[in-house]
Amino acid sequence: MMEFLFLIKLIVAIAFVLGLSFLAENVSPKVAGILSGYPTGSAITLFFFGLEVSPEFAAESAVYNMMGLTAALSFVSIYYIASKHFKKFNILFSSLCAILGYFTVVWLLHLIEINKYIAILIPITFSFLCLYFFKDIQNINIQTKAKLNYKILFVRAFFAALIILLITSVPKFVGSTWAGLFSAFPTTLFPLMLIIHFTYSKEHVHTVIKNVPIGMFSLIIYSLVISIVYPLFGIYLGTIISFGAASLYLIVYKKTKSIINNRQSRRRLAGK
Repeated sequence: MMEFLFLIKLIVAIAFVLGLSFLAENVSPKVAGILSGYPTGSAITLFFFGLEVSPEFAAESAVYNMMGLTAALSFVSIYYIASKHFKKFNILFSSLCAILGYFTVVWLLHLIEINKYIAILIPITFSFLCLYFFKDIQNINIQTKAKLNYKILFVRAFFAALIILLITSVPKFVGSTWAGLFSAFPTTLFPLMLIIHFTYSKEHVHTVIKNVPIGMFSLIIYSLVISIVYPLFGIYLGTIISFGAASLYLIVYKKTKSIINNRQSRRRLAGK
């Protein structure tokens, strides 16, 4: 059974990260950034918490997962700041600073007495702050794509698998509070950032980072719904319902953004 779960985690981790990197290269880093906030890594983690421990444990962890998203946003913010300042070993030092920042914020968060209202309010507020902080970052596309080979695919898959397997093993050693906070670690986003930064440039990573807070709202919704439906409907139906709620947000966002852009275009044309 354990070997089977290990294989599932490995396959899902590889699929998510390779899929996001493909989107970044063939669609845009902006789209990859938005979808990286979609419940991928956290969904896998919370699902396996429910499968390996209990749905109730996963539901309680989901509340702390929402709080942990503040640490995840801190992670990308610190990575962004560090990557702008370090001249040598940029990827290494940016990663170390981001990881240290994440664990520092997680440690501070575990000191707070949390309920669902606080767990919703803090990450939503922080998401809006990040949107403002990242507003001057330019959205740029990848013009010259790297040629994929088995070596590149293996390295990408290895990073994804290693990170997600480590994080999903946490509940065996800690309680639901710490497990929930750790489940918010950007398990698919971090490997994606490393791939884009190493293969292309920090400016392309910044485009991904700029759009993470937009997708993060879907993850807040996902975690909130998980905390409600897992004890009621179990992990399988609960996961489907939660993904439906998160997807609905992205659909509404895309439609709203399209309407706003069309109106702005018409105003510019009318002004001419």
